[in-house]
Amino acid sequence: MSELIKDLDIIAEDKATDESCGVQISKEENTGKKRKLYIESYGCQMNFSDSEIVSSIMKDNGFDTTSDVNTADVVFLNTCSIREKAEQTVRKRLTEFNKVKAERPDLQIGVLGCMAERLKTKLLEEEKIVDLVAGPDAYRDLPNLVKTVDDGDKAVNTFLSREETYADISPVRLNSNGVTAFISIMRGCDNMCSFCVVPFTRGRERSRDPYSIVQEAQNLFDQGYREVTLLGQNVDSYKWSPEVNNKARLEKKEKQEEVEVINFANLIEMVAKVSPLLRVRFSTSHPKDITDEVLYTMKKYDNICKYIHLPAQSGNSRVLELMNRTYTRDWYINRVDAIRDILGEDCGISSDMIAGFCSETEEEHQETLTLMDYVKYDFSYMFFYSERPGTLAAKKYEDDIPLEIKKRRLQEIIDKQRAHSLERNQRDLNKVHRVLVEGTSKRSDEQLQGRNTANKVVIFPKENFKKGDYVDVFVEECTGATLIGKPVK
Repeated sequence: MSELIKDLDIIAEDKATDESCGVQISKEENTGKKRKLYIESYGCQMNFSDSEIVSSIMKDNGFDTTSDVNTADVVFLNTCSIREKAEQTVRKRLTEFNKVKAERPDLQIGVLGCMAERLKTKLLEEEKIVDLVAGPDAYRDLPNLVKTVDDGDKAVNTFLSREETYADISPVRLNSNGVTAFISIMRGCDNMCSFCVVPFTRGRERSRDPYSIVQEAQNLFDQGYREVTLLGQNVDSYKWSPEVNNKARLEKKEKQEEVEVINFANLIEMVAKVSPLLRVRFSTSHPKDITDEVLYTMKKYDNICKYIHLPAQSGNSRVLELMNRTYTRDWYINRVDAIRDILGEDCGISSDMIAGFCSETEEEHQETLTLMDYVKYDFSYMFFYSERPGTLAAKKYEDDIPLEIKKRRLQEIIDKQRAHSLERNQRDLNKVHRVLVEGTSKRSDEQLQGRNTANKVVIFPKENFKKGDYVDVFVEECTGATLIGKPVK
């Protein structure tokens, strides 16, 4: 194992407790292509999905992927800008890759994604640490950008599109277990949360053609996949109708008929109907948009998983207003109550929490803790506020909470969440859970692991089961992170 990969393992461990960020590297592929592409992806599931799109585009242009940077001709870092720490991690990796480049001058290094969009030519012209920069809507242009670098020039494309959804590209499943897969259903974000760079780095919101989504789900099922996760910055705002120049729509307009509009509840029902054996998950929901119609659709279909990621960010209404979240504490509680009433107490709910946002008082921090007590999240992604250049908060508010206070408040949030996670898992003891097997447990080759409908990891003896099987497991033990049981005969 190279030192670069060892460093990557440390990064992955560091992200386990307080961030929604993760890290993935491309898989080894040898189909006879002339050149090798290494992709290292940071951040959210959307970034991982984007890297699968990038791999597909590059595969069609003469590249196999590799998991070893030392065999690569081109290195891409698909980056996250959501926190300062994420950017610092990428900069460290770029320094390490440039050491490799010093020994192999022909190695191309490119930065993709949100950090590329935010910093644009700064990485190329001022810091001179990369050869290529491409924003999230410029991936079709990557073969041309690589050729530009081949010809001896630097290359950049950070154009943001109002139409690009990559709907026609079949992703290369970079880290596929052959059982679960991501499907991107929309791109961009119109929510201008004051702390967030996403609207500036991923552009305006646009929804993908639902029929291409259903076809992708069908194709995955036919290939043996048994779970898909529908991805979007705000899936609840998904809305699609035929384009204006679509003949069917024009005919309806002439007849004064109502134009078909497909919303998110319609979409998850369409995907659920692919097969009762195909599980459907989604992420992320926005509290201002999640509707009872979505919840009742989830209730109607057993294969739509009973789990919702519903980021709160804060439990105080004044802070939520400063964050421009466009809902109050009471609104958020109303949505949680609806989830519990319609889907039951066992529906999994997770959250994001930010400690120490601008001007947050101690009393307002306590309201975040009491909201956690009310909801009792199954798990959360928790971090202290990190000012991001260019955001509304950076322009309007002073980052005035001392770091030591931010860290103390974050630790209080983490401690409370650990207690709630254990409490929620203890509710699952002495019950039978249907588990989709995703692979061998990290603990032992004699154990398998998978997740139940509420997105909780379940470990049980291997016996004669295999990846992709549905297994009924009687849960006998638990930790705050894992359920442990035995198959029901």
